[in-house]
Amino acid sequence: MMIRGYTRAALSLSALVVTLTSTNAFLNTRYSSSSHPTTTTQHNSKIVLNAEQNKKRVVVIGNGMVGQRFMENLLKVAPDASEKVQLATFCEEPRAAYNRVKLTSYFETRDPSVLSMTGEFDDDGKTSWFAENDVELLLNDRAVEMDPAKKTITGKSGKCIDYDVAVMATGSYPFVPPIPGRNRPGVFVYRTIEDLEAMLAYVKDNGVTSAAVIGGGLLGLEAAKAVADMNVESHIIEFAPILMCRQIDQGGHDALVGTIEDLGLKVHCDARTSAFVGSDGTIGDESDAPVSALNFSNEGWDDLPVQMVVVSCGIKPRDELAKLAGLELGQRGGIVVDESLRTSESDVFAIGECALYNNFIYGLIAPGYDMAGVAAKAVAKDLGLIEGDDAKDLPQFTGADLSTKLKLLGCDVASFGVNQPKPDDEDVSDLVWNDPVNRVYRKLIFNKAGTKLRGGILVGDAGDYTTLHRLAMSDDELEESPAFLLTPPSALGGAPKEETVSEDPSSQVCSCNDVTRGTLVTAIQDLGVEGATLSAVKKCTNAGTGCGGCEPLVKNILSAEVKKLGGALTNHLCEHFPMSRQELMLKLRMDADPSSVDSFPKILEKHGHGDGCEICKPAVASMLASLNNEIILDGGRDALQDTNDRSLANMQRGGTYSIVPRVPGGELTPQQLVALGVTAEKYGLYSKITGAQRVDLFGASKHQLPDIWEDLGKAGFESGHAYGKALRTVKSCVGSTWCRYGVQDSVSFAVRVENRYKGVRSPHKMKSAVSGCARECAEAVGKDFGMIATEHGYNLYVGGNGGATPVHAQLLAADIDEDTVLKYLDRYLMYYILTADRLERTAPWQAKLPSGKNGGGPIEHLKEVIIEDSLGICAELDRRMEHLVNTYHDEWAEVVKDPVKRAKFKQFVNTDANQEKDELIDFVDMRGQKRPADWPADGQPQTFWKPPSDVMDVFSRSEKSWVKVGSVDQFAPNVGSTILYGETQLAVFNNAHRGEWYCTQNMCPHKQAFVLSQGILGDAGGEPKVACPLHKKQFGLKDGKEMGGGDLNIITFSVKLEQGDVFVELPSEEEVDAILGTSGLRVLATSCTDVAADALPLPSKKKEKKNVFQKLFMTNSTAIN
Repeated sequence: MMIRGYTRAALSLSALVVTLTSTNAFLNTRYSSSSHPTTTTQHNSKIVLNAEQNKKRVVVIGNGMVGQRFMENLLKVAPDASEKVQLATFCEEPRAAYNRVKLTSYFETRDPSVLSMTGEFDDDGKTSWFAENDVELLLNDRAVEMDPAKKTITGKSGKCIDYDVAVMATGSYPFVPPIPGRNRPGVFVYRTIEDLEAMLAYVKDNGVTSAAVIGGGLLGLEAAKAVADMNVESHIIEFAPILMCRQIDQGGHDALVGTIEDLGLKVHCDARTSAFVGSDGTIGDESDAPVSALNFSNEGWDDLPVQMVVVSCGIKPRDELAKLAGLELGQRGGIVVDESLRTSESDVFAIGECALYNNFIYGLIAPGYDMAGVAAKAVAKDLGLIEGDDAKDLPQFTGADLSTKLKLLGCDVASFGVNQPKPDDEDVSDLVWNDPVNRVYRKLIFNKAGTKLRGGILVGDAGDYTTLHRLAMSDDELEESPAFLLTPPSALGGAPKEETVSEDPSSQVCSCNDVTRGTLVTAIQDLGVEGATLSAVKKCTNAGTGCGGCEPLVKNILSAEVKKLGGALTNHLCEHFPMSRQELMLKLRMDADPSSVDSFPKILEKHGHGDGCEICKPAVASMLASLNNEIILDGGRDALQDTNDRSLANMQRGGTYSIVPRVPGGELTPQQLVALGVTAEKYGLYSKITGAQRVDLFGASKHQLPDIWEDLGKAGFESGHAYGKALRTVKSCVGSTWCRYGVQDSVSFAVRVENRYKGVRSPHKMKSAVSGCARECAEAVGKDFGMIATEHGYNLYVGGNGGATPVHAQLLAADIDEDTVLKYLDRYLMYYILTADRLERTAPWQAKLPSGKNGGGPIEHLKEVIIEDSLGICAELDRRMEHLVNTYHDEWAEVVKDPVKRAKFKQFVNTDANQEKDELIDFVDMRGQKRPADWPADGQPQTFWKPPSDVMDVFSRSEKSWVKVGSVDQFAPNVGSTILYGETQLAVFNNAHRGEWYCTQNMCPHKQAFVLSQGILGDAGGEPKVACPLHKKQFGLKDGKEMGGGDLNIITFSVKLEQGDVFVELPSEEEVDAILGTSGLRVLATSCTDVAADALPLPSKKKEKKNVFQKLFMTNSTAIN
């Protein structure tokens, strides 16, 4: 086989030479994550990795937030640092640096990459940042030995690295008091992602319902939130008389505790924990029984029953490595440093929570970042990376501002400046605001004359923290009376005021990263109107990437600056509709003439412009279905549907589809189980039970779907709508019909609920569950809406979801009967459908709703709207839901009985022949079933396909003719259809909206899947395009170029119409098959395949193949040989 002018034999020989050469090179050099080799020497069985010749090596011990920031600062201080310095970092965790300050937000996604400081994590826990900056990352490797004399550091792995400068960024470890039983199962610390995952697993495996958090400081309250997020009752155990005793006083404590206990958490201060009691009753360490209670030495205190304990009562510096190396330590620990962060060894620095400056350990992130900046410049000077003025007057670390603003358990807590003056400080006067009803406490500290704000404590309302902090840090006298500063913004009436920052460019916005307003403004101007998004601004300035407290300010500045540039931050649906989904839905439901907005063309003409796109078409299709509930494949509505809805099935890898019949409540008859098995065997489908009590059948070709559903329909199955943004399932336990704990018939009620809401289209998918008792086996609180049986009826929970962002549902109503549950659900779901954003689940939608009139958050607002009819819309909500219920239709039953609809599933317009699924992608055997071969990773062979030619038009030298491919009426308007030419699949698009036709290859070059004809037609900036249904890669239909910055292309062909027929200008079948033939582009099970070569099928005669290639690619001077 020929591969771009080379034979396979030649390539194999070349690969062998490369392999042998690389092997010899490996014996003499070691390659780090960078492209630079590091020489290797042997010392007493240790492998010592020396820096590249003429490069200095800086080794950072610890890849936490502060260690990572040091490396970034060093690279910024000296732009050519990577050419003169080899950076390496030890990281004992299984992934590179992540934002530990936002650890509790891990529950929102369970995705470590969301917390990453350097980009997406790969499967090994690394990010591309390290390779891009030539930084060697020693992952899962803790530094265990440091030899300042030899200037080497050894990891637990045995790797030994030499250094010119070492930076200790080892951080701290949780302090665990010597309480008997602290080593029991169920006792955890709160520090890392692994700690959270271990807690989650323990809660799930052991049915934990109650837990204690030891510690009521910043870390303890964060840990308490983590426990509460696990749906576990949380007890906060604090030794001191008040919470957060370093930041707030008794008044602040009272307000904070009130807010915390309103959320259902319990606070126990002045607690003297004497033991963690085991489940066997033991108090000491004599057994390893799991923890079951806390024992206190307080007189009269009973044991507190808990099944888990989280210790989060302080930190201790990680200085054990420094101690072994002989560095000077503080009396109570910590590595002693000077103003340059230099230790007792001149070429060793220490930063962050392991560093002891002036006998003080700084446990906040902002001082750690300050240290990283100071140390980076000192190291740069030592290594000669900066010279002249840059090397003069280097910054020094002389302490840090410990002011902080946090949102703990939903409550604003801030302290700044001198917030707790010493008893001998006489220049003090204070003002106090104490509002126990609204849980707001503020204490501002002024000088005795009242002309200078010195500090303060804010609990419950810290909306003006930035303003107050700036005044406290300023030397200027106050321009207004101190009393004007005391009143919290929430007490001023009217709409909440947005916090502002001075127009002065030097005004600090982000204290964690020392980002000023001027830095933000410059970045926004550089990014421009189109590029200045919140994520882009945060990425290039680091503002908002620390504690996150400044993010609202960053948004405000971004909005104002973009407006100055002539733009605006919008929530427009897309470029075709200058409004949000909520706004468009409002216009549709309130239109005086509903017939004027009952189709996409009418809506586009009335409220939008252009052709539409893959964003607005499915969104409008969903709105029309939610309002009118007509068959989605009729009336041209199939052209609006996203991939899965158009096919009434989920497109899977390789372009095949899955079938999920509805199984209300998870209840199946034996006959239905048999029918599922017979159907799967008949069509060769892979079978699997889903996570929602249904059976999923994988691997059907689109043309098989009507026949499969005809068979399933005979067994009583209906569409499960697994393909739609609609109700998926209502899961249930067996309830009182079988379970000895059940108090209600959860199965019957789940069947009733599912049959009521089946087919209802919504902004995003919806899931539900019914549990027959408080044991909650159906996991109802993890669903969009869920019901838990009680002795008196059901508790109704709303606004939860599992998946990527788990959220627990909230209680809407308790002890209500089934009919009342359905009444409230009708209104809740319809309110969600009418007001949510595009692709917004109930949980984030619900979180954005206003609070109730008397506080209580969004759930109180929902009670007022749904139960009390505070907005006067319940009648409309009831009417609209009743319409959806009464107009239900089984979409697959409609297709099966209608020949016109069945014809939409025909594979090719121009022939009754079919290409079966295993002709499009390799299938492999797995445990007795067939599944498609794995897709290679992006960039590997069989991905990012390009035609074997350097010119755009690969057929430019070919003789072409106009080939009739069908009649006009065979090609549905505003969608793509597939034709078969030889063994090549081509996509023909009838853009009736424009009166234009296009023809392209049907294979998306990204993953070599034959699916482009199933993509949504639209335009971008007026240029017609198609969006690949698999990964939304977008291609221009006129030139075939990938839109949005990609470098992929598809081959296009000219189309013309004559006397009602459609013609495409094509080369011979032989030539087209040589480039686009299905057999040559079929994804194979092996990864050792060259893309360009395997895009060329092997003809039966070698001479014929060479002639084809010569016709396509031969130039005057060269020929393929």
